Amino acid sequence: MSPVDLLLEPLSYDFMVRALITTTLAAVVCGLLSCWLVLIGWSLMGDAVSHAVLPGVVLAYVLGAPFALGALAFGVLAVALIGAVRDTSRLKEDAAIGIVFTTLFALGLVLISVTPSQTDLNHIIFGNVLGVSTTELLQVTGLAAVAMAVLLAKRRDLVLFAFDPVHAHAIGLSPRRLGALLLGLLALTTVVALQVVGVILVVAMLIIPGATAFLLTDRFGRMLVVAPVVAAAASVTGIYLSYWFDAASGGLVVLVQGAVFAVVYLASPRHGLLGRQLTARRRRRQLSRSAAA
Repeated sequence: MSPVDLLLEPLSYDFMVRALITTTLAAVVCGLLSCWLVLIGWSLMGDAVSHAVLPGVVLAYVLGAPFALGALAFGVLAVALIGAVRDTSRLKEDAAIGIVFTTLFALGLVLISVTPSQTDLNHIIFGNVLGVSTTELLQVTGLAAVAMAVLLAKRRDLVLFAFDPVHAHAIGLSPRRLGALLLGLLALTTVVALQVVGVILVVAMLIIPGATAFLLTDRFGRMLVVAPVVAAAASVTGIYLSYWFDAASGGLVVLVQGAVFAVVYLASPRHGLLGRQLTARRRRRQLSRSAAA
């Protein structure tokens, strides 16, 4: 079979086309948001929200409501609870995050165990992108469009909030509102990625693309281009690999993104491990030559 046939064969199946579209949309919006999460240092918050949506998804199934609605509701609830615990107790934010997300995730696991279902609800945890229906694809498209539109429309304000919240406040912006907006977008984006990789691996799609772009460029504007492009390319590659090797699609999507990060971590010209070592050797040689002269 020729390479062209290998690329075109999966596209003859409707479920593969839907999977590729869903994965690309999720990768792009996660890639955009991950730039801010990495810059601000909210990786743990992304982990918290991605796990906290589980009971919302299960309750939505029980009530016959769209999964996205339940996930979004509990994502917002998790953010609110974390803020409440942090602001009304002596606990720091990391402790509040750990308490809220583990408790809500455990609630989700309990609900799955006691919910009578003819459907395997484990796909909520591990993802089921190859089983995405047309209705779910439309939901993901709508949510992704809203998240990307808000991120791009508020890009300047959010960038200023990330780099210098004090200056943002000085010119009339509200850091608290911008932070709340970013957390709301985090909950929304988590719902988008949920269909692709499930609750467990959502945090990877929310962090790896931004971390990869951060090692490739020093300019935030370029990060906003590099991260979604790398995420989309790696995610589509993961879907194709899952088709060819009959393996878990969500796991392969994250695995390919992780492999790309590993290559960048080692070989990035300026910030990669090997690049830094080469730069250090060149500097030592220059210093030794200067000293000899």
